[in-house]
Amino acid sequence: MDIILDFAIKFITQFQSPALAFLIGGMLIAALGSKLQIPNAIYQFAVFMLLMRIGISGGMEIKDANLIDMLLPALMTIIIGVVIVVLGAFLFSRIKSIKKEDGLATAGLFGAVSASTLAAAMSILEEHSMTYEAWAPALYPFMDIPALILAIVLANLYLSKKNAAEGKESETPVTAWSIITDSLRSAALSALLLGMALGLFANTEKVFEGFYDPLFKGLLSILMLTMGMEAYTRLKELRKVAHWFAVYALCAPIIHGLIGFGLGYIAHVTVGFSPGGVVILSILAASSSDVSGPPTLRAGIPTANPSCYIGASTSIGTPIAIAVCIPLFIAMAEAVF
Repeated sequence: MDIILDFAIKFITQFQSPALAFLIGGMLIAALGSKLQIPNAIYQFAVFMLLMRIGISGGMEIKDANLIDMLLPALMTIIIGVVIVVLGAFLFSRIKSIKKEDGLATAGLFGAVSASTLAAAMSILEEHSMTYEAWAPALYPFMDIPALILAIVLANLYLSKKNAAEGKESETPVTAWSIITDSLRSAALSALLLGMALGLFANTEKVFEGFYDPLFKGLLSILMLTMGMEAYTRLKELRKVAHWFAVYALCAPIIHGLIGFGLGYIAHVTVGFSPGGVVILSILAASSSDVSGPPTLRAGIPTANPSCYIGASTSIGTPIAIAVCIPLFIAMAEAVF
């Protein structure tokens, strides 16, 4: 009983984190009808700056890292992305009222990664003095790209068979290579990979310490406020589609995060992956893409309804991942390790 009580106290106290407070504050003022708006240019700048900070930090750490230690966590990350899509596809296929492509697009988006959720997790870990490998956030594309590829490939295979059965001509299929290149060219991954390259090959210590690092938490607060406001707005879209998407969005981040925590624990035992790294891996699994995923899925599965997958992710999935999963997995790590 004492263990459960201690866990509950740790979980509740983490809601005092500024990142979570700004997210909840954004949802509240939107619910109260506030006309406050954050210009999209500022939102995009904040995302760019956060990802550059994450990338540069990871690149600098990779210089001195043992690449062998990175192999197992990277493999675990790929497995998690694939498993999430397969599980989501299986679950949605059992619900006859849901279009197959809508279910696959939703599974793909939840298998992909949220840059904002990752940034929030890093900030909260730092507040709790929980260290992690600086290269751990660089695991982002190892989960993001396989999940999007698998979801789009499965959707196109299904649509091709459906069109063949109906005697229709299939549209030109989307190739795996085109999905990879589109993902790598997306704003989120481009900024992250650019930051990693600069941190790895250039002497970026001074610009990192003097510019990117000091602005991190301030820009994150703007991002969280914006996402809270958008999350509430997207609820209107989600009401228009099947309620099963809302149920999935409520449960999936926690279940996916537990998968990530379990595989992360195996990496901890096997190669000494840090407790903070296990939390990062769990949050990568719990998050759903809010920057790179939606445009990739719009292009790859054009027949899917964006209100289903974007509404489920933005209005419910991301708030659950940030407000519930981050405190949950930090508390679990403190209890387990």
